[in-house]
Amino acid sequence: MKAYVIPVTAYQQNCSLLVCEETNKAALVDPGGDLPKLLEAVKQTGCELEKIFLTHAHMDHCAGAGELREQLNIPIEGPQKEDIFWLEKLPEWCKMAGFPIAEAFEPDRWLEDGDSIEFGNVKLDVKHCPGHTPGHVVFYHNDSKLALVGDVLFQGSIGRTDFPRGDYDTLVASIRNKLWPLGDDVNFVPGHGPNSTFGRERATNPFVSDKNFG
Repeated sequence: MKAYVIPVTAYQQNCSLLVCEETNKAALVDPGGDLPKLLEAVKQTGCELEKIFLTHAHMDHCAGAGELREQLNIPIEGPQKEDIFWLEKLPEWCKMAGFPIAEAFEPDRWLEDGDSIEFGNVKLDVKHCPGHTPGHVVFYHNDSKLALVGDVLFQGSIGRTDFPRGDYDTLVASIRNKLWPLGDDVNFVPGHGPNSTFGRERATNPFVSDKNFG
């Protein structure tokens, strides 16, 4: 599997284009906007877009998904169903933030902890990691030791928990109980900013490092 990170919108949100090297099928993770830029990236790689995956339902991660589904007739999978209230009010959130307006939508498939998602011959494991939003999920590709963590974890930081139904303790528990067991060598793509590894964050991240937890 190849992974290309494409920052989109004024929020510089990391949208990931995942490509199965065996079949050339592809998926977009968190297409928050700037669809022409994303479609150009698909064209440049020569892949065939098959699915849309969402880690969570904040507008900068999902606002382009409904339109993309309509344009290409491909399914949306994720997030977990507790994020439905974000999707139902998507036009309101966009308007309040001065973000390009997106229509409310529902995914074709809600995801749960322990599920898997597939495109081409690639399979990723689904980890339900609430705290930033209640329905946030993380996608993990074991073969390449790559995780797509949305806004759960960042290099040197963690996701905000001051949004509706966010919870700091829940988020920290999600990171330490769901992500750390995957291994220190796992590289992750966050929702914003540069990649890092779980091992680096376990050692240095002031919010979730091992030295802060006896």
